[in-house]
Amino acid sequence: MTRQNDAMALAEAIASSRVSALEAMEASLQAARQHADLGAIDVLVPELGLSQANALEDERRDNPERFATRPLAGVPTLAKDLGAPFAGIPGAAGSNALRGLSDGSADSEFAHRMREAGLVPFGNTQVPEFGLSLSTEPLERAPTRNPLDPERAAGGSSGGAASAVASGIVAIAHATDAGGSIRVPAACCGLIGLKPSRGVIPGGPDFGNHLGGLAAEFAICRSIRDARLAFDHLAGDVRGPAPEPMIEQASSKSAGNAPRTIGLVTDCGPYPVSAARADAVARTAALLEGAGHRIVDLPFDRIAGLVETGRRAFDRIICSLTASLFAQGTLDEDKIEPLSRAVLARGRAMQAHELWSALQEGVLAAHAMWRIFDEVDTVLAPMLADAPPPLGAFPTDHDDVQAHWDRMTAFAPLASLANITGVPALSMPVGADDEGLPLPVQLFAPMGADRRLLSLGATLEALCPWAHRFPVAGLAA
Repeated sequence: MTRQNDAMALAEAIASSRVSALEAMEASLQAARQHADLGAIDVLVPELGLSQANALEDERRDNPERFATRPLAGVPTLAKDLGAPFAGIPGAAGSNALRGLSDGSADSEFAHRMREAGLVPFGNTQVPEFGLSLSTEPLERAPTRNPLDPERAAGGSSGGAASAVASGIVAIAHATDAGGSIRVPAACCGLIGLKPSRGVIPGGPDFGNHLGGLAAEFAICRSIRDARLAFDHLAGDVRGPAPEPMIEQASSKSAGNAPRTIGLVTDCGPYPVSAARADAVARTAALLEGAGHRIVDLPFDRIAGLVETGRRAFDRIICSLTASLFAQGTLDEDKIEPLSRAVLARGRAMQAHELWSALQEGVLAAHAMWRIFDEVDTVLAPMLADAPPPLGAFPTDHDDVQAHWDRMTAFAPLASLANITGVPALSMPVGADDEGLPLPVQLFAPMGADRRLLSLGATLEALCPWAHRFPVAGLAA
């Protein structure tokens, strides 16, 4: 069962001395070598993980009171090669143009909080170059494979994180989401993917991954309880560029298991959803109705404009950001992939008013989403339009940027809705198709209502638990 095969289970084994932090790290390193063919990991730093694990064992012996305050003490983890930096782990955003330029000299606030919770990072996970794809297949490196079917994509841009968690190399891994990059890989690999509310997770001290409010940092998890624990220890006191939203407390009626009105989106308009995945959404609605919640139809027309706004904003913000990376002329453009070069050119050609219009449309979209939540407490919708595609479905050896964006939208039609409006969104599996691949659904809630989603997720997890195919390293015995 999921609850016995996750980060908390490993933490409990370490706390009870059934497994030491050093043994857990050694098991993760062994699993990383065993599953090297998955292409999940970009850089391994074994000596960093082993030294931190040893330090935690020293703390357990010399300062047991401090050790006991760390809920995930000794649990190995991996950083994503894009987003919050972790000291000792070099980052390159998946690009040869940046490789070797960062030595990972300092922790971000996010990394600091992960370490304070007891997590032990020992490397980073592979990403598509600059995070520009919903599949993780950098041209000059081996692709990241889906552990559930190695000929299929693990998703992107946090595909390496999802592959590592699903294969059991680690039980939890850092991930980021600017257009579905936490939720899509989680959906591909049968995992829990929460894109938190805008502004509730720290992005400091440099806020380099803010992306005009599109991006959020969090983790890919194996269970709702892991996601809930991670949220409790990572969220709040962000000290960011805008006031953070009021976060619902777990003890409040709105964040608990009170009956809710759930808006049901059954189709994605011009973006067809496979019968199996549409049926999964309908079955989930029936399960939630049986659990006492009220289901009302929410026509796609109500969100169609917001979806298109999200598409435009993602394009303009990502292209302009890429142009800014190369504005100083210090990076070698010849080292980047053809798609990235085309995104760069698109950003350089963009007019200031185009970017400003996208940002202003995003403000109005966020307000429109609030109005939807005047009518319903949460929204239930499809996560993916179809099964994880075969490797090669998202090529980056071309210069047709718009065609690439269109492929991404067709695969995850509603992913960018949460990013442009800032609301939290949760992806989770509710069953398997005939090939044993996950059937994921997506839940949205108002800003600050992340725990509301996790409570609904816990209900669904109990009603339709997902059995992980691979044990967590360190728990295999």
